[in-house]
Amino acid sequence: MIVGIPKETFPGERRVALTPAVLPQLSKAGIEVLLEAGAGAAAGYPDALYTEKGARIAGTREEVFKTAEIIVQVRGYGANPDAGKSDLPLLRQGQTMVAMLEPLAEPELSKELSERGVTVFAMEMIPRITRAQSMDVLSSMATIAGYKAVLLAADALPKMFPMMMTAAGTISPARVFIIGAGVAGLQAIASAKRMGAVVHAYDVRPAVKEQVQSLGGKFVEIELDTSKTEDGGGYAKAMDEEAIRKQRELMTRVIAESDIVITTAAVPGKKAPVLVTREMVEGMKPGSVIVDLASEKGGNCELTESGQTVEHNGITIIGQANLPATIPFHGSQMYGKNVTTFLLHLVKEGQLIVDLEDEITSGTLVAKDGAVVHPMVRKALGLESDPTPERSNA
Repeated sequence: MIVGIPKETFPGERRVALTPAVLPQLSKAGIEVLLEAGAGAAAGYPDALYTEKGARIAGTREEVFKTAEIIVQVRGYGANPDAGKSDLPLLRQGQTMVAMLEPLAEPELSKELSERGVTVFAMEMIPRITRAQSMDVLSSMATIAGYKAVLLAADALPKMFPMMMTAAGTISPARVFIIGAGVAGLQAIASAKRMGAVVHAYDVRPAVKEQVQSLGGKFVEIELDTSKTEDGGGYAKAMDEEAIRKQRELMTRVIAESDIVITTAAVPGKKAPVLVTREMVEGMKPGSVIVDLASEKGGNCELTESGQTVEHNGITIIGQANLPATIPFHGSQMYGKNVTTFLLHLVKEGQLIVDLEDEITSGTLVAKDGAVVHPMVRKALGLESDPTPERSNA
């Protein structure tokens, strides 16, 4: 079984899908790795490190696609719609793709992949169950984003984070407000707390209160009907407009008192909810900073511009996209470990086994045998029934 690793082509993407450290584990399972020359260089992994671990280096991208039975990428076509389109002619029937693909946000692109006869697995669709934790790329990348968000905020804030007793007087600690206490939010809380800030956090799910407090944060209590804020897979669900309106009103005071606001709220396949309005921004103190981790999905802040840092009334709003790519060494390490575990789950004795009775396999399988098969993606395409391929070797 040959797994091919092409160089990432999404603008600014510096990660690589597999790192040299995982190659021996794959080799034991009968998986050989073919790497496009220079694919890991931007992440700090030169070709020599791969060859030391048994990988072969391909001179061209075309060779990778022509030779490999499984193509593994960080951002496949659905998550790389412009540059990724040039890879479509390189894909062949019966080939398998494992990557982040945005299948709910870009279902038409998943359909294009299916029409090439490719078996498609979307890593962001990994179910959030205990057995799949080691494959959960969203959690891995959210950890990096939460950490980096605090660094960006600290750099932009014209204050220091910790309280200091100095000969020139006492410096008060910065006040940081984290909206959303998922993986990114919890990492942001921990990072801001380590730097000495006073940290408050809010999430529509009251169950995370103890997690916030365990990291040293203070949980902001906002009374809402939270019975429908989380789906069966552990992902946040969109709230209705009335709940969002009430949430905004009650957060206004906390935001006005904060030096930094970091927003992390996202709903898979949908536009990010606007939680920080223009009026809230204008109520903040000059010099305050907002870091919007949902900028790629439209942003949690009304004034966010994806990929840009803007200023409004003295408030800096950072909408930098794809934060995990800014820490590519560890981003690749974590993503590669997730993908390796997933590959070892699929490949048995050198054969790719697509077992739809397995929750992990069926939850991530987007397309097979020329058709989109994932129920949620089919629904996004307006298709009614979903063809269910039998357990098979791909």
